[in-house]
Amino acid sequence: MGHGRGTGDRSAFGAGGNPSSAYRPRRLRSTPAMRRLTAETRLHPADLVLPMFVREGLTDAAPIGSMPGVQQHSLDSFRRALAEAAEAGVGGVMLFGVPETRDAEGSQATDPDGILNVATRVAIEEVGDELVVQTDLCLDEFTDHGHCGVLAKDGSVDNDATLERYRDMALAQAEAGSHLLGLSGMMDGQVAVVREALEAEGHRNTAVLAYAAKFASAFYGPFREAVDSQLVGDRRTYQMDNGNRREALREVELDIAEGADIVMVKPAMSYLDVLADVAATSSVPVWAYQISGEYAMIEAAAANGWINREAAIDESVLAIKRAGADAILTYWAVELADRLHATGI
Repeated sequence: MGHGRGTGDRSAFGAGGNPSSAYRPRRLRSTPAMRRLTAETRLHPADLVLPMFVREGLTDAAPIGSMPGVQQHSLDSFRRALAEAAEAGVGGVMLFGVPETRDAEGSQATDPDGILNVATRVAIEEVGDELVVQTDLCLDEFTDHGHCGVLAKDGSVDNDATLERYRDMALAQAEAGSHLLGLSGMMDGQVAVVREALEAEGHRNTAVLAYAAKFASAFYGPFREAVDSQLVGDRRTYQMDNGNRREALREVELDIAEGADIVMVKPAMSYLDVLADVAATSSVPVWAYQISGEYAMIEAAAANGWINREAAIDESVLAIKRAGADAILTYWAVELADRLHATGI
């Protein structure tokens, strides 16, 4: 028998190998209007969540050197930035607090007058009817050792002792008015403990976002500057190993079973395969976090004239949406929302 093209190939190509009139996918790419009409993936401003850093003791916003365009906010600049986010129509804001003092237990995390809880009350007052006000529930910003939990005598992170701190943090944040708690510490059982505490104290409408598949990543570097992290070493005993894809699904399943309302994959760009896996199987909404290193790489390359900045931003966020994210945390949320209003992607 010969080894020429089969019947299907002959129907697709005419004489000389030219495509037949039946096989011209480029028809649907012919104009901007046609591409817009036939797009399979779309972004909307409400798909975007803006992470924000509020630092205790500042009198004005302070730039973050490794994240051009991102700031640590004073309470005054925070109010202005909240108004901009609401005007842009983003879906919500995720708040991180940077305290002046730290200790081994992260005491400021549960102090009603601690910076994160104060910022939460400000956000609720300013934009609580317009945006979903979200709070990072983790100890790393508040501890003098920079880990996401309480340390045991041998220097390891004590999972169960940390859960007690998370329980108290959850109640403090809920009482400050947070609509959604972002459990980012990757402690075993954290969702169950927090959900139980919220229910017991009457905070039944406070939602829980589980950072279910959070990987140990080199791309967190600029975030460490943003929160003035005191970390020495790494977090590989509790954050996920970079090569583990199946384990991510197990983590997600456990968090959903414990009562998570939403699950997160973090980082986004390096884990789009994991994001797609989770999106294909999750019974709850799936979010992804476009983290500080992803942001910094694009900003640095654009500053050097190596890439088109706006096109790279749009493509990177669209890729996360295409992989299955229902919402995306990104430091470009307001800029991108404004552009979407103007042009659409």
